[in-house]
Amino acid sequence: MTNARITLDPAFAVGPVRRRTFGSFVEHLGRAVYTGIHEPDHPTADENGFRQDVIDLTRELGVSTVRYPGGNFVSGYRWEDGIGPVDQRPTRLDLAWHSSDPNHVGVDEFLKWSKASGTEPMMAVNLGTRGVQEALDILEYCNVPGGTHYSDLRRKNGAEEPYRIKMWCLGNEMDGPWQIGHKTAEEYARLATETARAMRMIDPAIELVACGSSGSGMPTFGEWERIVLTEAYEDVDYISAHAYYYEEDGDLASFLASAVDMDHFIDSVAATADAVRAARKLTKTIHISFDEWNVWYQKRAESRPPTGDDWPVAPVLLEDHYNVADAVVVGNLLISLLRHTDRVHAASQAQLVNVIAPMMTEPGGRAWKQTIFHPFALTSQHAAGQVLQLAIDSPGHETAKFGEVAALDAVATHDAETGEVVVFAVNRSTTDELTLAVDTSAFGDLRVVEAVTLSNPDHTWQASADDDSSVAPRPNESAAVTGGQLTAALAPVSWSMLRLAKA
Repeated sequence: MTNARITLDPAFAVGPVRRRTFGSFVEHLGRAVYTGIHEPDHPTADENGFRQDVIDLTRELGVSTVRYPGGNFVSGYRWEDGIGPVDQRPTRLDLAWHSSDPNHVGVDEFLKWSKASGTEPMMAVNLGTRGVQEALDILEYCNVPGGTHYSDLRRKNGAEEPYRIKMWCLGNEMDGPWQIGHKTAEEYARLATETARAMRMIDPAIELVACGSSGSGMPTFGEWERIVLTEAYEDVDYISAHAYYYEEDGDLASFLASAVDMDHFIDSVAATADAVRAARKLTKTIHISFDEWNVWYQKRAESRPPTGDDWPVAPVLLEDHYNVADAVVVGNLLISLLRHTDRVHAASQAQLVNVIAPMMTEPGGRAWKQTIFHPFALTSQHAAGQVLQLAIDSPGHETAKFGEVAALDAVATHDAETGEVVVFAVNRSTTDELTLAVDTSAFGDLRVVEAVTLSNPDHTWQASADDDSSVAPRPNESAAVTGGQLTAALAPVSWSMLRLAKA
């Protein structure tokens, strides 16, 4: 057993908890849409064909925004294919995932689902095979009240009122050679800037996300952001970040320290954006939309798309089954996003259902929770008020990828209205229990209202449709507050939430 300490003080705040931090992502990929959110023949399907069990889990997960329709898919997408009478819509090849899409779900259907699930839509436009005009057309369709070709077409299709979508992504991962219509930084910067300027002529109130790097390991990382923002800085609000380098490859200690990479990614992008601001003598701050992140086992068979003449609809793709260690890492990545709340103003876990997702469905059958569901749901539910800057004193250990890392990583939030203080903590040690001591004296007398820990002696335990609750977070009976100090025992390879309120 080793000791770790945290000091909390309400005077040291990073910034507010942002609801958009708890976003998700639905792409036309694998079973995310068809037999994921949409399955008209399912026993729980509503009048629009959406699975009510998935909607219920989405609400329980605490999802705020949902990015749509991609992802790599959007770079070959013709949005007009997905509107109008469903039986008249064409089936198209999806080159990104070597699949076919019948276009049974499109803009109008997704926005009905978004309303039903209580989420804010975040729409991406195709800057891979298309450009400025198509972005203007879909914006007109979605946001103009009426009196024009596309706005009246929306009304004809059943949506009398405009959708007024606020957040728009200017393409997807355009730095990646795998992307349809891949561009150099200079090519993308010019296209994104012209698209942004034109879109604001229709709706000045929209918020625009420029493509940043699709990973901190990309050879153009840093320079891509510099070139894109030098051109587009005044015309966009966010630069995106994507990260999927997180998977256990036999090195558990390094995997548990994955948030070190996310911290580096965020800090580097923020520094680059600020350098462009200084060089161009501007005052506006560009923030980060970390709109794709998750643990993803990219080398597994389920991540390999079909080939040849096989272009199936909704094939099984990227259906990772997550274990306890994966859940601990997801909880730690959320800690990283929260502690950067001054610069990360939106984030989207990729993805919502079936595809590297916190929930899974059986076609015609059950929906169930993966291990990674729990830290996301609890953090979304209970993080409120201000994110606090912590003073952490923790023992360290060596990792192959990141050198020495602290065994304890944590973030805390303080809601001044309710007086509640919440500590989210991970023990990244693979062997040693941590005795945590938190100095809470700056908040007066507090009591523990809830303390839960997600852990298991077997960190490889996975949930299933038959058992998705055996390793849900359990009460941590060791948590107690005495004399202005919270103490708790944290098992190795664990994620914990400790909620405190006025005594």
